[in-house]
Amino acid sequence: MKKTIFALLPAAVLAVAPSCTKTEAAPSAQVFWEVENLPVDSTGTQEYRQVYTLTGDLRGVQRFCFNQFSRKMNLLEETDTLIELLPGYYAIGSPRFADATGTDTLRFEIVTKGLLSSVCYGPDGTHLVYADGHTAPVELTIADITANKSGYSNSVTDRMPYGDEVFAINESITPEAAAGVYDVIPAFKEVSLTGGESTVNPADAEFKPFEGEGFADEYRITVANGKMTVEAPEKLWKQLKHRLTHYFGDKPVTLPDAVITDWPSYPYRGLMIDIARNFQTPEEMNRVLDIMALYGLNTLHFHPIDDEAWRVEIAALPELTEIGSKRGYLPEGETGYLPQMYTGDGNPESTTTSANGYFTREDYVNMLRHANELGITVIPEIEAPGHARAAIKAMEVRAARTGDNSLLLRELDDTSEFTSAQAFHDNVMSPALEGPYKLFDVVVDEFVDMHKEAGAPLVAIHIGGDEVAHGAWSGSPKVQALMKEQGLESEKEVHAYFVNKLREMFDAKGIKMSGWQEVALRHSDEYNKAVAPSMYSINCWSTLGRNKTVPDELAKAGYPIVLSNVERFYLDMIYNWHPEERGLSWGGTVDEFTALEGYPSTLCTVKDANVIGLQGQVWSETNRNPQTLETMLLPKLLGLAERAWNPEPTYTVPAFQGVIINEIPKWEAAGYAYHVRQPGIRLNENGTFTANTPYPGAVLRYTLDGKTPTTDSPVVEAGAEVPVGDASQIRVKLWLNGHASPVSILYVK
Repeated sequence: MKKTIFALLPAAVLAVAPSCTKTEAAPSAQVFWEVENLPVDSTGTQEYRQVYTLTGDLRGVQRFCFNQFSRKMNLLEETDTLIELLPGYYAIGSPRFADATGTDTLRFEIVTKGLLSSVCYGPDGTHLVYADGHTAPVELTIADITANKSGYSNSVTDRMPYGDEVFAINESITPEAAAGVYDVIPAFKEVSLTGGESTVNPADAEFKPFEGEGFADEYRITVANGKMTVEAPEKLWKQLKHRLTHYFGDKPVTLPDAVITDWPSYPYRGLMIDIARNFQTPEEMNRVLDIMALYGLNTLHFHPIDDEAWRVEIAALPELTEIGSKRGYLPEGETGYLPQMYTGDGNPESTTTSANGYFTREDYVNMLRHANELGITVIPEIEAPGHARAAIKAMEVRAARTGDNSLLLRELDDTSEFTSAQAFHDNVMSPALEGPYKLFDVVVDEFVDMHKEAGAPLVAIHIGGDEVAHGAWSGSPKVQALMKEQGLESEKEVHAYFVNKLREMFDAKGIKMSGWQEVALRHSDEYNKAVAPSMYSINCWSTLGRNKTVPDELAKAGYPIVLSNVERFYLDMIYNWHPEERGLSWGGTVDEFTALEGYPSTLCTVKDANVIGLQGQVWSETNRNPQTLETMLLPKLLGLAERAWNPEPTYTVPAFQGVIINEIPKWEAAGYAYHVRQPGIRLNENGTFTANTPYPGAVLRYTLDGKTPTTDSPVVEAGAEVPVGDASQIRVKLWLNGHASPVSILYVK
């Protein structure tokens, strides 16, 4: 019988931290991972076989651990066991470890339910666990999943964008002419050329108070008589100086004489960055703020708190970061940090992965100051009542240490059975306890203090409020008693009760509240009348399926709406279905043009709706470092920025690509990573192929032997014809300033 065990950690663990010492160590072993999607059988079952080949010094090893998105897995070796320590965190035990001699090779074959169509669903966080409890990283090598079709598709589903499809896309987006000097992102509202030209230095532009009677954020740029003059409200000067040098440089440049009048159509132009799932450093967040300012975004929705981590220091409650910002191998029944999720090396003290880390108070205050300098406001998010596992576990440890249960966030005897969207079973605060409200009281006051110290406005605090799983309080004695006492008839009404209590707290502190759509969606009229006036913003995110009307519903209920639609503005969605693209795909694909075409009038159709702006989201399940974050932002962020500033059509798709081409050298100069589109491949009737690309200056290399091109492969010039001969497939890859695209494939036979 195959031994596969699905064992989750207990909902409440109160033991002290593990006594074993964990130290950073070089990998003592390597693992090679390869995958094959299996043919779909007559019942429609989809499965894939993954093989881990573990080599190296395995003496004393007890377990081999790895992370993957949670799916049902079965080991083929009957003597081995597979344990799911936490959703997406697996441990393999084998009697073969006991026979290790120091130069070993062990092979583990696992049949897994589903289709593997993306490298992001492969393994990460590989490490070994020894009998004494210490851990060591394992160097992971992932086989090229594009080498064979079975690596990313099965007999029913193949989503790969093949070369001929990409060729047509590249033709449709390639600009006919280079973008002009005043073609910028976001586009200026009005540009009036006055004849002549002037040599000016944008860094020395003269700023004057705006004296017009237009919009509050209207400004005017005049280029004439060898001068550049900017008339703008003083609050805009710092960001405009930043943007002018981005547009035109910081050295003398000759520009057409012109009068440019511009203003943003929305007061809220936002970007949400999640650093909870995978950590981003304060230095990287400052780089994100810089890029936001360049493109006219003015609100950072900062998401440092979720199920998987708590990443902002709260001095009064040190356990929040002591427990909630560290992840590693956690033996069953113990605590002291969180189990490893997404990635890591098993060590909660390691600094070499994105599993661990947090913002100190000083880090957060410094980020606020930098944002303020750029004209960007920061809205921090404290997730509740769902997505709260990190806080729940941290407060359980605090209670065990101090004997004070007043800050417990979930009943220890709660028997509720539920599964959250991320497959957790214990991640929801109890609205019937005083702990959640006491936690908010302390944490909100500390955020107020940090914003005050930074001299930065705190326009609102976001409470999350999304994705509370059905049944989250079904086994909670205190919630059942609360429902009876308050006359609450459903868990949705319990959720509303919780939000309304927080709203009362926020009102008393003079702070506005923001939330995801669940905070405001499909509640009673009485609730809406009480809560809507206290809301700074509501993010409409899930507008798929039955939720297509969410923005319209919230508009009719009187809420201030920020359009955050997954199918347009979730920047962490994959650019396309290529299996090498990083990102999730549950909301489809999102690229710079998808975002560009996210016209607010099509996303919310209610006349006079209180749409205050647009926001892009970057969730970090598939991010591991600053480079992956920046690649998701650039160039997708530009489509969002254009629509957030100009809700009506401005650029055509080819013209927008032309402006993006002008931006790339600026990203290069600042050292930003960015996404590069695939080359296209067209098979010609004369037995040749032609490749194309939307980037001038890109280097395209090809192979005809089925191997992915490298920098040593032959070059094909865009538009040239190359004989195919008897090759069964053509592969082309492009490099732009050292940035490589995914490989394009076209099967000939």
